[in-house]
Amino acid sequence: MFDWAKQKLGVSDPTYRSSAILSVAEQASETPFSELKRENQAWECIEATSVESKTFYMVSNSGKFAWVQVIYSNIMNLRRTVHFNTKIYPQDPSGDLIWSLVNVLNFSFSPDKQDFAADDCSLSLDESGESFQINSRVDPGIIVDLTFTKTAPGIVAGKNGTTNFGPDPETPWGRIKHAFWPRCRVEGTIMTRQGLMDFDGQGMVSHALQGMQPHLAAARWNFGFFQGPTYSAFMMEFITPPSYGNTIVNVGAIATDGTIVLAGASPLTRVQHVETRVDPETDYPEPCVVDLTWEGTGTGGRNMKAKITSSLGARTDRIDVMGEMPRVVKQLLATASGAKPYIYQYIRKVKLMITFDDQVFREEEGQLFMETTFLS
Repeated sequence: MFDWAKQKLGVSDPTYRSSAILSVAEQASETPFSELKRENQAWECIEATSVESKTFYMVSNSGKFAWVQVIYSNIMNLRRTVHFNTKIYPQDPSGDLIWSLVNVLNFSFSPDKQDFAADDCSLSLDESGESFQINSRVDPGIIVDLTFTKTAPGIVAGKNGTTNFGPDPETPWGRIKHAFWPRCRVEGTIMTRQGLMDFDGQGMVSHALQGMQPHLAAARWNFGFFQGPTYSAFMMEFITPPSYGNTIVNVGAIATDGTIVLAGASPLTRVQHVETRVDPETDYPEPCVVDLTWEGTGTGGRNMKAKITSSLGARTDRIDVMGEMPRVVKQLLATASGAKPYIYQYIRKVKLMITFDDQVFREEEGQLFMETTFLS
């Protein structure tokens, strides 16, 4: 029965091993990172099962953390949807999350695929390629008016930020791509039922394309974003399922105003869950203490290392990704594909320590947003 379900749902998981994944780390070994031009930031909207998103993370001057996101989904070229997602986290751990996920109507992309528009919602990149404008009234209780302007170059790891999947690297059947603005100035507000929230501050932008079914691409994801007064840092990591040899792909960068200090996909850059506990509701090893390490050749050709080691404290949220599905569909998908996606999120004050040639250069306090996703 479940073999039939796998075929019908397209969730069968062929075994290729690590020889059938061409990691972005291979191109990054020669070209650690490339600076984004305006034309590199277009939506791809590929004609295959895929999820593509632009996510805008922000830390206000008062310390409030939030993100907004436009998500474009294509299911087997049969159904295309766009959602606008807003999430605002409480500064007081006892406070309430504000979260809105709305299916937008009558969406379209500009001819050059740089701009997106829908009923009561728009996302546009200015002609200089330096600034995004985000506006949304799709949820009457959350009105978004934000501008993100680069203060450090936008980048991809390697030449194009892409990891390819499939036995023939010249004709991949799937791919994952990431592009980033690691450090931005944020201006604007989000109006909620609790009142007007000022989000002038700092942030980052992530453009992600998952051109394949999620559970076939990765079994686990880690994302960390540090925002300090002088430095910003991010790390995006996924671990493939056994069908691709449990391969680890990690992309990260350190930026300050005007400069990328370190970036690429070095195997020395990594996320470690130093301590975990079993979540009794999911059986997943929820992280309790994490170690994020960036390492490589930095400014001036010197060996650079940056590190965050911290307890995560109480989680800010745990998301059952399939929680809204009918129970029978959820059980069928979980049994047929092995997928049981949960997202764990944390916000924590931490210190980023930066060293050059083993000499401490700077220690800076800032805010860490940490997200761990288990898919199977």
